[in-house]
Amino acid sequence: MNTFLTDTEMASLVEAIKTAEDCSTGEIRIHIDSNTEGDNAERAFAVFKSLCKDQTAEKNAVLFHVNFERQYLTIIGDEGIHKKVHQYFWDHMHDKVTAEFSKKKYFEGLKNAILETGEELKKHFPITGENPNELPNEITFS
Repeated sequence: MNTFLTDTEMASLVEAIKTAEDCSTGEIRIHIDSNTEGDNAERAFAVFKSLCKDQTAEKNAVLFHVNFERQYLTIIGDEGIHKKVHQYFWDHMHDKVTAEFSKKKYFEGLKNAILETGEELKKHFPITGENPNELPNEITFS
């Protein structure tokens, strides 16, 4: 049960993903994890492996793994984007999103992060031909 984002906000985040992906061949996913047991980082990597890893032609998928209950955010990029985008970008993005979360601005933090990630993907993975949607845009939950 997600009490941190309304249905309207979640639909708007899906639209933000579509907008961000229209700028590049990169793919963006959001996964909201409600599990309160175990290691957050391990869960995030397991989700990334099942939803994103090696599932795009250019290995340029990004996962925002959020656990609101545990106040935890992990941002993971696949091999292709990790080679091109410096860790500083992801650290800075993480800091900006968690700062918004600390103000209970969950929707705003995620939406801004998605759109900014889309701009970064555009720099490194511009559209040069067809741009198929390689991964679903819907938010996933566990």
